[in-house]
Amino acid sequence: MLSRRLLRIKVVKALFAHLKSGADNMMASEKTLMASVDKAYDLYFQILTLPVELARYAEQRQELAKQKKLPTYEDLNPNTKFVDNRVTRVIANSDAVNDRIAARKLGWAKYPELIRTLYTQLTESDYYKDYMQREERPFDEDKKLLEDFFKELQSCEALDDVLEEMSILWSDDLPYIIMMILRTLSGLRVSHTELRVPPKFKSDEDPAFVKTLFEKSLVNYSVYQDYIEKFTSNWDVERIVFMDNLIIGTAMAELTSFPSVPVKVTLDEWIEISKYYSTPGSSTFINGVLDKIVESLTAEGSIKKAGRGLIE
Repeated sequence: MLSRRLLRIKVVKALFAHLKSGADNMMASEKTLMASVDKAYDLYFQILTLPVELARYAEQRQELAKQKKLPTYEDLNPNTKFVDNRVTRVIANSDAVNDRIAARKLGWAKYPELIRTLYTQLTESDYYKDYMQREERPFDEDKKLLEDFFKELQSCEALDDVLEEMSILWSDDLPYIIMMILRTLSGLRVSHTELRVPPKFKSDEDPAFVKTLFEKSLVNYSVYQDYIEKFTSNWDVERIVFMDNLIIGTAMAELTSFPSVPVKVTLDEWIEISKYYSTPGSSTFINGVLDKIVESLTAEGSIKKAGRGLIE
């Protein structure tokens, strides 16, 4: 399922786009936001099927090698360990995966060059060579090969370029999607014939969380910015970047709108997000300002938490 952090990032990016473009239709921007969440879930299936495409490509190469005029012994007797990887087979035969790919018109048919590039990178890697050299074929080794492959994708420029071409909404989603895939693989057992695909959301509350956070942040944007000014009076206004204020304001919306989310969780999440989506040093600034704002909002009674371990 899509993590709350990724959902928060989707919200703040949608707010940034809405405010910077001067848009005046909140519902249209919210629709775009929810579409970007759907696309993030699509990316899970798109990336998950990469090993399947590579295995098909490898098999095609092996068949072509057998048809050489003077094939070698290796050509006629190829090592099929990768082609026969059982985890890849489970993914390839998954009804849930294939149904989503078909319904959302996903796949890699238009990008054969990327498949060739990824296959070359894979076959040149040490972990692949070690895997292929071992005669035994335990299921855990099949799984580990794919885990290593997916981890390497996070630093693959060729893949980044193609994803950017395929959908602008996939910008920055890959690390979170890789984590989803690794969690899926960790639960896979040799006895499983069907892949246990996670739902889009962890709970039924997540879609409402996304919409409410976006709406509250946008409707109360001016109010939040005025409130923030009270705690940044000693700072040079020109040095406070737009994204810093936007992150603080969105954190305020979360603090005051979701009784079941602990204050510490909200603060930790937005401070972490600021490390990647604002300037160097922003996280320290945001941390300091949010601490003061939490103290003030709590004293006013604006932060009300309900639930076990949340009531102070």
